Amino acid sequence: MNLLEIRNLEIWYGDIRILKAVDIDVKKGETLVIVGESGSGKTTLANAIMRSLPKIARIGESSRIYFNDLDGRERIDLLQLDDAEFREKVRWRYISMVTQSTMNVFNPTMNIRDHFIETAKSHSFNDKEKVIEKTASLLKMVNLDPSRVLKAFPHELSGGMKQRVSIALALLLNPKIMILDEPTTALDVITQRVILDLLKDIKRKMDLTYILITHDLGLVADIADRIVVLYAGSIMENGSIEDIFYRPCNPYTIGLLNSVPKLGEFRELVSIPGSPPDYRKLPRGCKFSPRCPISIQGTCDVIEPSLTEVAPGHSVACHNCKLALEKGVKIYNH
Repeated sequence: MNLLEIRNLEIWYGDIRILKAVDIDVKKGETLVIVGESGSGKTTLANAIMRSLPKIARIGESSRIYFNDLDGRERIDLLQLDDAEFREKVRWRYISMVTQSTMNVFNPTMNIRDHFIETAKSHSFNDKEKVIEKTASLLKMVNLDPSRVLKAFPHELSGGMKQRVSIALALLLNPKIMILDEPTTALDVITQRVILDLLKDIKRKMDLTYILITHDLGLVADIADRIVVLYAGSIMENGSIEDIFYRPCNPYTIGLLNSVPKLGEFRELVSIPGSPPDYRKLPRGCKFSPRCPISIQGTCDVIEPSLTEVAPGHSVACHNCKLALEKGVKIYNH
């Protein structure tokens, strides 16, 4: 079943549209990866789900984000709840989030123990002894020593330790969905691997559903179940891990894959030419056409492609997806 259903999500910052008609289903127990370059709208999508968009943001009137309870009896449109209802019914209880920068998560004047107590208190859990007991258990789950970490202040922890504490904090109220926004940003390669292995283990133990946001397809190859590729606020491709890695049909997806080194394969890494577009003056037609090596003049630069299913569970927005599928990475290696 779908735990989360995003329908026609459109978001403006002032007069600039950041997300356009985004439709995504998040199935129970899966790891859905949202991938794209910086500025593609990934974090805006996450913040829309968590109702933490900046005040300047405006959500489309026909946009819907449905949360389906596990027993199927309750279907809530998250965008129709007022702030108090969302905080009480959904945030942290059903959906929690680990942000990019742990420096933005922690108050430098509070120790870790107080962070957990205050988080629980803000959701009407006031039994400090039970909260500390649960916190200690969660810290052990993320391979941290509670006797040391609970009394520590954020500046006394390494980047990897802070990231693990933020994961434990996101698990405090037993959510069903956890959003992970670039959870390994600014960490070294070995620590990245430790965090991803830890996330896989936690998902299995707690029966979680993940929405994982990243710009690095190679990093999530062994944790993803399904991948949504975003570019300039629109979905370019949506499919299973096998579809995206072995049958990519969009030149942008192929470009992202082309920049990932493969173990045991010696080849030149080819970057996608150009830069992501300026939202204030997006190109006509396909937003990727100015950077696309197989763009069709008079079609791609004029008509915006619609997201079309090319196989069960695999959708692509591209006028020339058949050629992209046939040529694969070769379209960037002339």
